[in-house]
Amino acid sequence: MINNKTSDNQILASISQDEYKILFSNLEYVSLISGQIIYKQDQKIDYVYFPLHSMISLVSTLLNKATIEVGLIGNEGLIGLPVFLGGNYATNDTIVQIPDSAMRLGADIFLAESRRPGELQRILLLYTQARLTQISQNAVCKCHHSINQQLATWLLFVHTSVDQDELPLTQKFISQMLGVRRASVTEVAQKFQKAGVIRYTRGSITILSRDLLRSMSCECYDVVKGEFKRLLNFT
Repeated sequence: MINNKTSDNQILASISQDEYKILFSNLEYVSLISGQIIYKQDQKIDYVYFPLHSMISLVSTLLNKATIEVGLIGNEGLIGLPVFLGGNYATNDTIVQIPDSAMRLGADIFLAESRRPGELQRILLLYTQARLTQISQNAVCKCHHSINQQLATWLLFVHTSVDQDELPLTQKFISQMLGVRRASVTEVAQKFQKAGVIRYTRGSITILSRDLLRSMSCECYDVVKGEFKRLLNFT
């Protein structure tokens, strides 16, 4: 295991540095800014990113310019999974939503190391399975659960991803990620604030009670986090 800043990413923290000296010696620490586009859809992936305390969204944009988040990735994951799967091109716009930092690695080095039988390859295969669970559960959630439940669950994922209570999020952004009207997000946010779950000001939401937030969420959070725990022992 490693004790430097790379240990803040759960994938990197799970890999023996002795086994993957080439990978660790080529990691580069980079700062990420809010709104930064890491990849555009169909762009060739030159670097793979391992978020530390940032949150990154995979966003699908329709012809009418409507957007919806199809994946949310924090310190439990990596950005650039198509490289491991052999596709090499981004399938969605990949956008930094909560800025902080990440470890970056050249796609060619990552691919070479991930093809070697060993712990990295095993972890990446299990991570892919867990990520598929997240995507499928996200689809179920949007079809069958209320906006109250969706927002509570989404905020739980964000809170877990960045490990901080104060989240630089606007209601407009949240509505775009959930694919619902902004007025609906405003209404639910007001309910949550009156219940003492969150405090929100312009451009910021602070989680006041994670326990209350969980009580308002649907089962989707536990399903996804349970799969990451079962497969990878990630928190």
